[in-house]
Amino acid sequence: MTMIMPSSKLNTVIAMTIAFTLSFAAVPPTYSAEPVPKGNRNARQPDIPGASKRRTEATKSTFDAKYEKIRDLIADDAKLRRKIRSVSKAYKIDPIHIVGALVGEHTYNVDAYDRLQTYYVKAISYAGERFRFEYDGESVLDFVKRPEFENCKENLGSAELWTCREEVWEKTFRGKKVSGDSFPDDRFGAVFFQPFYAGQTFGLGQLNPLTALMHTDRVNKVSRLRKLDAGNAAEVYKAIMEPDSTLAYMAASIAESIENYRDLAGFDISGNPGLTATLYNVGNSLRRAEALGAENEKRKKRGLKPKPPTENYYGWLVNQHEDELREIIER
Repeated sequence: MTMIMPSSKLNTVIAMTIAFTLSFAAVPPTYSAEPVPKGNRNARQPDIPGASKRRTEATKSTFDAKYEKIRDLIADDAKLRRKIRSVSKAYKIDPIHIVGALVGEHTYNVDAYDRLQTYYVKAISYAGERFRFEYDGESVLDFVKRPEFENCKENLGSAELWTCREEVWEKTFRGKKVSGDSFPDDRFGAVFFQPFYAGQTFGLGQLNPLTALMHTDRVNKVSRLRKLDAGNAAEVYKAIMEPDSTLAYMAASIAESIENYRDLAGFDISGNPGLTATLYNVGNSLRRAEALGAENEKRKKRGLKPKPPTENYYGWLVNQHEDELREIIER
């Protein structure tokens, strides 16, 4: 007979699991993480999603042309390169990681804008819009007041708070009917944080608003930028669209991915920009690092070698062009 856990106990278990994971991630490892060497693990580029192919075909462009466009934009903009190096130093990461994320996003997701000023213009226009993060008329701030989120305490840091909320969504609401309401079988960020159309990201770094909210504490601490609030959607969009601030949020996201894989999976990915680009693309680095660590614990017990992290199609391109991109950012 299958036993069903009461929702209150289920939420407690979820919260305890998240708290344990996050506290573990905050503790320096007692072992040396295994460095992942540069280069690709896959001999051939993994399959590129059909949606990316269709977007590129619709603009009558090619992946090669889009790569060259963002590469040249970075190469021709000395001011942007200085900003990338500066923010990378502040967040203690190699600037190649930010370059890799920019190249991946603008090769497979969007075309690079000819002039960065375009982003400022768009940021101003969005700041003037009146909209909020919501689903089916319910704002996300009202939604997370539901009893299912009671263990996601407001006094947690932004990363812990929004990770907890995202986990509760995945386990309790996604694709389910709760208290008479049916919810989509989709990511938390896509349902509540992309009010214009699903899958939409913005700015030079093509950031999701939920990603920015998760990293707002770190960005506030390191870059001294004002903390973001889910109740002010326009300010969140402005932050991820303006080139200066979006670089800070990119750096914070990449730094956390490196830390998660070091602390939870036992791999140092700081020397492989294709892996950080992959995680920037797919998101949820904490959950992925935890899953890889758990899988390798099982492999160890069976006498097998640990499975290393592997790049996807997006990260594969970055590693393939690493030498060229390094030469550009180091000018």
